[in-house]
Amino acid sequence: MLVKTEAIVLHSLKYGETKLIVDMFTREAGRLSFAVPLSKSPKGRLKKQYFQPMTLLEVECDVRQREQLQRLKDVRLLAPYSSLPFSPEKLALSLFTAEFLYHALRSEQQNVPLFVYITDSMQWLDMASAGYANFHLTFLMRLSRFLGFYPNLELRGDSHEPGQTGLAAADGGEAFSLMFDLREGRFCSVAPMHRDFLPPDEARLIRLLMRMDFPTMHLFRLSRHERNRIAEVLLHYYRLHIPQFPELKSLGVLRELW
Repeated sequence: MLVKTEAIVLHSLKYGETKLIVDMFTREAGRLSFAVPLSKSPKGRLKKQYFQPMTLLEVECDVRQREQLQRLKDVRLLAPYSSLPFSPEKLALSLFTAEFLYHALRSEQQNVPLFVYITDSMQWLDMASAGYANFHLTFLMRLSRFLGFYPNLELRGDSHEPGQTGLAAADGGEAFSLMFDLREGRFCSVAPMHRDFLPPDEARLIRLLMRMDFPTMHLFRLSRHERNRIAEVLLHYYRLHIPQFPELKSLGVLRELW
């Protein structure tokens, strides 16, 4: 079946001397893998630079359900980045995002809202002039909504007062005293019977993160230690909810930058 769709490159791997194996997340067909022959001619349509991680493309492809590697017929840039390839900080964030999505969307089917969220996020990062140090944290937290395990704001536990039906009842001006159950994805006032939970001082950071979005995240001041700890917690959270989610090599670069 011939499909024309927008796509975002997640990963590319050289195969032999003249081919790339390219994984993309597409708007119309979800996650697809392609065997891409590279032309040695400067006039060739399938240029190697099109397949850098997180590049936004328009592609025409022949999709066959029984084949693991699809055929790419034509490709062009959808929205060229103006600053991202030339900023070491933005490039590091982009490579981290690509590695993360490569594993998180391993078997993702068509999901247009998710595709729009990813492309809009990358275009926001490309246009941002400052205040994007928390980009990866905000991106991961909000992405969990599309994958079905965004934290639940309903308070769980036996010790809260009657009428406290949500986190807002325990999130006033008083010290934050709730824990966060990473397996259940919810706040609780009683420690669960397993080790995958955060004590109140770290659960507070999750609550803080849930209030962030891209335009306002620069207003939330985090230390390097807090930022790196939140990244570790979020990745652990994803590992609990996505089978066989690995350690990410690109995380070390972000630890050095922020």
